[in-house]
Amino acid sequence: MNITLKVWRQKGPNTVGAMETHEMSNISGDMSFLEMIDVLNDNLVREGKEPIAFDHDCREGICGMCSMFINGEAHGPGRNVTTCQLHMRSFNDGDTIHVEPWRSSAFPVIKDLTVDRSAFDRIIQAGGYVSVNTSGATQDANAIPISKADADEAFDAATCIGCGACVATCKNSSAMLFVSAKVSQLSLLPQGQTEAKKRVKRMVNQMDLEGFGNCTNTGACEVECPKGISLTNIARMNRDFMKSSLG
Repeated sequence: MNITLKVWRQKGPNTVGAMETHEMSNISGDMSFLEMIDVLNDNLVREGKEPIAFDHDCREGICGMCSMFINGEAHGPGRNVTTCQLHMRSFNDGDTIHVEPWRSSAFPVIKDLTVDRSAFDRIIQAGGYVSVNTSGATQDANAIPISKADADEAFDAATCIGCGACVATCKNSSAMLFVSAKVSQLSLLPQGQTEAKKRVKRMVNQMDLEGFGNCTNTGACEVECPKGISLTNIARMNRDFMKSSLG
């Protein structure tokens, strides 16, 4: 297929960016979106031009690195897929495709399609962990009884890959879906109960310090999330935060 690609180019966080147009021909529908970008970059290098900078790693929908805003949608037109899992057969011959980085003040552009998502790391550092005795007397996790319902909900929350699609999609640039998933995956389990109150307060406070917006329950984040993280986690985190605030 032949497509017209309009890609955001920006040399650095303090420079002005603009859309750059590229005509692509003989693109296979079996290519992933990232493979198509690879072909474009190969062409640019052959022409002596600078390739497009973009994040990628596993290319298996696990790491959350391949974050692109494609035709106004996080990760493109597919549902429950990351950009690396999006195939060119999702588009039609002759289409014009717009590719942009995540748009949020908390995710400043580093270069082209690459953004700084270290704000998520600092939120995790604030409380996204459990303190465990590793002195040699550690209890086997399998020895702790956990209900099937709680285990399933914790596992579903833990599937969050921290890609930032929720932030990029939200009109308020809210990180509530991400933070609530990370809070829920621990608070639903016995191992996470000891620090539950401190955890939710610290992570929510850090989220606010990073400059993310507030949640207004639009639900766009759940729709665009490649792992289908549920809004139920936000409701659970709000309850936990209220409880911790009341003592």
